[in-house]
Amino acid sequence: MMKRWIPVLAAAPFLVPATVVLAPRPFVRDVAHSQLNFIAGSQLLDAHGTFESCDAEIMFDAEKVEASSVVITIDSKSINTRVTQRDNHLKSNDFFATDSFPTITFRSAFINALAEDRINSTGDLTIRGRTKPITVPSRLVFFDAARNTGRVKGQTVIDRNDFGLSFQPSLNKISPEIQLQFDIAFKAKP
Repeated sequence: MMKRWIPVLAAAPFLVPATVVLAPRPFVRDVAHSQLNFIAGSQLLDAHGTFESCDAEIMFDAEKVEASSVVITIDSKSINTRVTQRDNHLKSNDFFATDSFPTITFRSAFINALAEDRINSTGDLTIRGRTKPITVPSRLVFFDAARNTGRVKGQTVIDRNDFGLSFQPSLNKISPEIQLQFDIAFKAKP
């Protein structure tokens, strides 16, 4: 009698439905629909600028946002404030020292889902070889699972002195606080 049950017992593990484990999937930045901006306040005029060249490695899990991660690498020489003389000064050793430090990076350590579309991305920001932890309050604007595309945006404030960007002109004092803004659309990695 026992011999009849052996094949059934051997097949039993295959009869139980398998649990599907979803993992974060790779996405890339949609270049045409993304931007990284900053605002630096000063006495004479706030400087509004952008970084025109960056890469983003995005691992996104729509079901469990906390499992997601991002690494953003910015070409520091791509800084653009629409004033060539200022841009050249920002690339110099007084500020970004782009010849010695060609990239700025943000590497998330963890992402917290706060509410329906609100998240905090906490990670390490490296500018000019100095790394500091920051938290970026963000909003997941949308994610379309059928089209494998989404958009996230956020902003935070950093102290430029923490990253060695401490040059201070005598005539046009620059605020230590710099506002960073990002708006990134992403799509499935090909």
